[in-house]
Amino acid sequence: MSTRWIRKSFSWMLLAGLLVGNLLVGARIYSEEADVDDRESAYDHMALFTTAIEQIRRNYVDGDKTAYRDLIYGALRGMLQSLDSHSGFLDPDMFSDMRDDTSGQFGGLGIVISMRNNILTIVAPMEDTPGSRAGLLSGDHIVEIDGESTEGLSLQEAVRKLRGEPDTDVSIKILRPRTSEIEEHTITREIISVESVRDVRMIDDKIGYLRVTQFNSPTGADLKAALDSLEDQGMRGLIIDLRNNPGGLLNAAIDVAQQFIPRGDLIVYTQGRDGRRGQRYTARERRPRTDFPIVVLINEGSASASEIVAGALQDHRRAILIGEKTFGKGSVQSVLPLDDGSALRLTTAQYYTPSDRVIEDRGIEPDITVSISADDWRRLLIKRSRPENADLEQLDEDDDFEDLTDVQLERAIDVLKGIIIFEAHNGDWPADGENHLAAQLP
Repeated sequence: MSTRWIRKSFSWMLLAGLLVGNLLVGARIYSEEADVDDRESAYDHMALFTTAIEQIRRNYVDGDKTAYRDLIYGALRGMLQSLDSHSGFLDPDMFSDMRDDTSGQFGGLGIVISMRNNILTIVAPMEDTPGSRAGLLSGDHIVEIDGESTEGLSLQEAVRKLRGEPDTDVSIKILRPRTSEIEEHTITREIISVESVRDVRMIDDKIGYLRVTQFNSPTGADLKAALDSLEDQGMRGLIIDLRNNPGGLLNAAIDVAQQFIPRGDLIVYTQGRDGRRGQRYTARERRPRTDFPIVVLINEGSASASEIVAGALQDHRRAILIGEKTFGKGSVQSVLPLDDGSALRLTTAQYYTPSDRVIEDRGIEPDITVSISADDWRRLLIKRSRPENADLEQLDEDDDFEDLTDVQLERAIDVLKGIIIFEAHNGDWPADGENHLAAQLP
């Protein structure tokens, strides 16, 4: 047995001993400070933990898997995963990768994923990315990555497997719950760069339309430019399409919502443990656009920042929501670094709409429910992508798109036309537009 091996083993034993010692000291301090009525015997539980570690090290059949670091990291992974689907443990490599993501580029599929009922689930594919071109849909379950089951895989581990060098392939198997179909795809990773405000146009001489595909730094400025253009063309009603928008930056969501909400009004707030209020985000736009009616299109793929915007506009009676219930992703994760270079990704608060509705796991319900089947939605995405991606492999030349109707969009147009006609008979859009719009709700 080499001296180097002995020194390394002793170092890990010393590290584990210090860690457990700190835990026991912390547990004792906690026990002393906690209320007598509801305190737990933290010291006893930590002693149980250390006993379990030593039993594993003495008796587990494969001694190569019982290093102190491996056991403690494994325990931390299980501990965080048991709390909720968004919390997790980041080992030093994963934490380093996460920090690099903010400044560097990486290859990916252009899909946003989450854990739902401990199943790796696609929140939404970003428009015009490898994932969307492969036909992946919101709600699809990823059951295998490169031939390996995703059962028991953490969200962070799944992200790491799906990302990689651009122009490399990754194979995934998905289960589509709506149809019980299983599909296998081999997809080539790309650098993901998505224009956030797209398809800005007038549907007719009165109704404007635009899609917000995700929320990033330029989204607010891009939206302003789009609205200026539509108003110059005589827009009197607006459709904002947030379908399959998986979210993005909170500040970008605030920038979008405050374009339509009076200055000083609440957009969203956070609430943490024991009902403690956190941050409050209010509209700060000096000249919000409150002089025309709005319809917002949502579906299961609308998540996170999309739900913040939709919930705020709905609560302030500034827009009518049409479509299907949103995904329900509205929690705040804080990253807490640890001394060895690892970190905890911990849910510390949840987002609430201005009327105190929680978004997490509940989503935002539309004012008018209009459903679209998974197959029709897939075909609508193909039809919509044709002008920009005429060579898409997924296009089926035998598929007839002529009679394919976007029923959610058509309903939005009908609602806005009704409001505009009502306005024409009763004068201009009133200053209290939200109260006027409330009268149009079913």
